[in-house]
Amino acid sequence: MSSIQAITRNTKTRGELNALRKSGNVPGIIYGGKNENEKISLSKKEVKNLINKENFLSNVISIKLNEKEQKVLPREIMFDIISDEPTHIDFMRIVSGAKIILEIPVRFINNELSPGLKRGGVLNIVRRKVELKCPTENIPTELVVDLEGLDIGTSIKISSIKLPENVTPTIQGRDFVIATVAAPTIVKEPEKPAEAEAEGAEASTTEGAEASSTEGESKTAETDDKKTEGDKPAADKNKK
Repeated sequence: MSSIQAITRNTKTRGELNALRKSGNVPGIIYGGKNENEKISLSKKEVKNLINKENFLSNVISIKLNEKEQKVLPREIMFDIISDEPTHIDFMRIVSGAKIILEIPVRFINNELSPGLKRGGVLNIVRRKVELKCPTENIPTELVVDLEGLDIGTSIKISSIKLPENVTPTIQGRDFVIATVAAPTIVKEPEKPAEAEAEGAEASTTEGAEASSTEGESKTAETDDKKTEGDKPAADKNKK
């Protein structure tokens, strides 16, 4: 479980909040349960480190505030539209015995051990996240789907995923699909129309005829030149 240090803040105006952000901190709030809401301030660096962790919004976090630790769940983060820096974060207290609805990410493992994928099949992911109703003390960080042994045509349904105790999908009454191992899509090159093939053949014939004609003309001209050269000595003898 990740943990982060926080301090109580007493900001009341927008100017005070902006000053807090400029000093390298992020304002936040802790709510939920029977306790009152608590306004807090956190280090921007620590907040960004948490955000960069995988499945941040479905991970329970321990916040150290006023020498006490509270288990919370990140619920909403606001970002600056220009710098994309975090500007505010909301945490919900984890209350024992309560249930919460969360979107839990799905992770696929052992792709290389799937016969279907080895033969060129494609993993068609229908749901990258699944909405679950979870006890606050038993929240899964992810759902793992093992692809080992799965062949083309296999459908992976929610019933094939082992869920933690007392964790149930919010969609009830049907065994919905998470992913499928689909056959590869083969794109066939369109066939040439008969007219195009005929035009291509005609063009080749014409080019061949032109080439033969040109070659013949060159040979005739060459022969005529030789004859002319052979006649010149005879003409010179007659002159003598």
